[in-house]
Amino acid sequence: MNLVSLRIITDDVTRLADFYARLIGATVARLTEHFAEVRTPSATLAIGSTATVGLFGVGSARPADNHSAIIEFLVDDVDAEYARLAAWVDEFVAAPTTMPWGNRSLLLRDPDGNLVNLFAPVTPDAIEKFARFER
Repeated sequence: MNLVSLRIITDDVTRLADFYARLIGATVARLTEHFAEVRTPSATLAIGSTATVGLFGVGSARPADNHSAIIEFLVDDVDAEYARLAAWVDEFVAAPTTMPWGNRSLLLRDPDGNLVNLFAPVTPDAIEKFARFER
């Protein structure tokens, strides 16, 4: 089994897709007005409209109501990303900080309030752990 996609449900697919495209420098595949994908080399961030929720079961997902998942992106330089994003990201949760497990992290919120972590491994163990991923 392989994790290939994470889907966020939103009331505004265009706004959220544009945010993530700008955040990670990717293009958006707009498959319908209710569904878009932001693709990275290792996984896809799918963005679905509340109009698609009924396909999975009425009430199975609610937009802008995530309080447990963190969407994480591996970057080259967390501090440089912080400087780049400061002009347009509305909410930073934590400035760049080196975590006890060896990653330097920057936490922010997307327009729907989802928590996003931009991180870079900085200790030898963390660098080795993420060596197989493109940045």
